[in-house]
Amino acid sequence: MKLANLGGRAVLVTEDRAVDVHRASAGRFGPDPQSLFDDWASFAQWASTATDATPEASVTLDVAALGAPVPCPRQVFAIGLNYAEHAAEAGYPPDSMPVTFTKFPSSIVGQDAVVELPEGHVDWEVELVVVIGREAHRLEREQAWDHVAGLTIGQDLSERITQLQGTAPQFSLGKSFPGFGPTGPWLVTPDEFADRDDLAISCRLSGESMQSSRTSMMLYDVPELLVRLSAVCRLLPGDIIFSGTPAGIGNRRTPPRFIGPDDVLVSEIEGIGTLTTRFTAGD
Repeated sequence: MKLANLGGRAVLVTEDRAVDVHRASAGRFGPDPQSLFDDWASFAQWASTATDATPEASVTLDVAALGAPVPCPRQVFAIGLNYAEHAAEAGYPPDSMPVTFTKFPSSIVGQDAVVELPEGHVDWEVELVVVIGREAHRLEREQAWDHVAGLTIGQDLSERITQLQGTAPQFSLGKSFPGFGPTGPWLVTPDEFADRDDLAISCRLSGESMQSSRTSMMLYDVPELLVRLSAVCRLLPGDIIFSGTPAGIGNRRTPPRFIGPDDVLVSEIEGIGTLTTRFTAGD
């Protein structure tokens, strides 16, 4: 199943069309995409049989009109240094615990967003984003995937001067400017993947390949992240987890390369699709 946010309404994505959830379910499920996570099990069961929707529920799929598939998460977790190559390029040895911070929810946007660049050095990070479907606390590894609603693509944008200023880093502030959390284009349920633990992940900036790896190269895979996070925090339906980025970020290049006005960032993950973000100069 592919679930998208089309102009603020939840839709199921077919090959070239979309099915409006509220109309197709005769009001059983509301139009707000975020509300579906409150009873994800019931929704997922209904959606599995909703392919023969009434014609009135079928709408044109305008990819440019897609919002964030999870538009208002209560909690946004983000993981740093989760690929050995990226940890090495950043100058940090792999840690015994996942480096965890947050991106504030106000930074979350969807497909084809236009992000106004703040002053400083804006960097890119393509990431697999995990969406929680069932509340989880103190999970065992074998249970972890059962609590995942789906996967989507994320771009963990970072303004490096804000992030690294001062004696202690300001990860969350430097990564939470407006538009700094693009996600999309849609959520894909785990059953849709041939191997949900090994997906090609890459990104291009204005046509130039910047990052390319596989999610199987994570130091902490999706089940392990859920185990470690849920050991401390109660994971809530509709929460999202940016799971870390591979090598190839801008501030570790020689010379450094940062995002400029008119750049276009295209991120791709196998089995999900592509997420495009455009940039413009700030005032």
